[in-house]
Amino acid sequence: MMKDNAKAMVLASFAADALALGAHWIYDTDQIAATFKRVETFQKPGANSYHSTKNAGEITHYGDQMLVLLESLAACRGFDLKHFAAQWQTQQQHYTGYVDHATRSTLNNFKDGKTPESAGSESTDLGGAARMAPLAYTYRSTCDELVNTARIQTAMTHNHILVTDSAAFFGAVVFRILRGESPVAAIEATTAMQFNREPFQTWVKNGIESRNSDTIAAVKRFGQMCEIGAAFPGVIHLVARYEDNLQKALIENVMAGGDSAARGMITGMLLGAFQGFAAIPESWLTELAAREKIISLLAEIDL
Repeated sequence: MMKDNAKAMVLASFAADALALGAHWIYDTDQIAATFKRVETFQKPGANSYHSTKNAGEITHYGDQMLVLLESLAACRGFDLKHFAAQWQTQQQHYTGYVDHATRSTLNNFKDGKTPESAGSESTDLGGAARMAPLAYTYRSTCDELVNTARIQTAMTHNHILVTDSAAFFGAVVFRILRGESPVAAIEATTAMQFNREPFQTWVKNGIESRNSDTIAAVKRFGQMCEIGAAFPGVIHLVARYEDNLQKALIENVMAGGDSAARGMITGMLLGAFQGFAAIPESWLTELAAREKIISLLAEIDL
């Protein structure tokens, strides 16, 4: 059961990213509704999108980097920072998708001779932590390794304490969920036992207390942008409000605009770990362009 939910967790994280692709970084929620109606299926980005080179069913630059992490984990049968860093840099050499500020800064630091441990940007964006689902799969039986590797992989590109701490937080939460705890209970326990400090207490409190609020209103109140101070409570809201409905959580996330891809990847990971494959619409799996590759790589990790 745990292994099946762990696989669902990874595929739900990729599917969340793919679902966000078409409307990603559109902040005007009325524009999203007018252009895409209700985003229940994968959409091709518009010509003026940050992802105009992509097609429906493909993934954003966040998802592409998550796939590189998964490939590295499969090749090494575990996390090897040097291997991941080398594979990540190789991907970026010929990448035709969007290259964000954190990636550009990290690449420049590598060119300046910095090591994988020191090359990370100072970005406060959730995106670095958002690609952690493959680590949660690989280290689903060892919480310390999951939390530690989540920090390290995040810091390679987003070397800011709030982002690396957030990766550790969500790693501890998903470990609990895979053992049968409900997402909200896991969030509350992780906060009380490991993150009983600011800003995490306030982010969690505000996110959970917003569970009865309309999602568009809640995300706008927290902030639609990439920064961790906005995105973290947005994720908590989505998980708390839609704890038993992954599909609705990820649709409403996209309709709320802004950096829906990063929010969705973490939300998909947590709710996928809890709800399993039955919660993921079949079309989100069959139309996910990287599906077979993802499944094959997960199998390699378990060899």
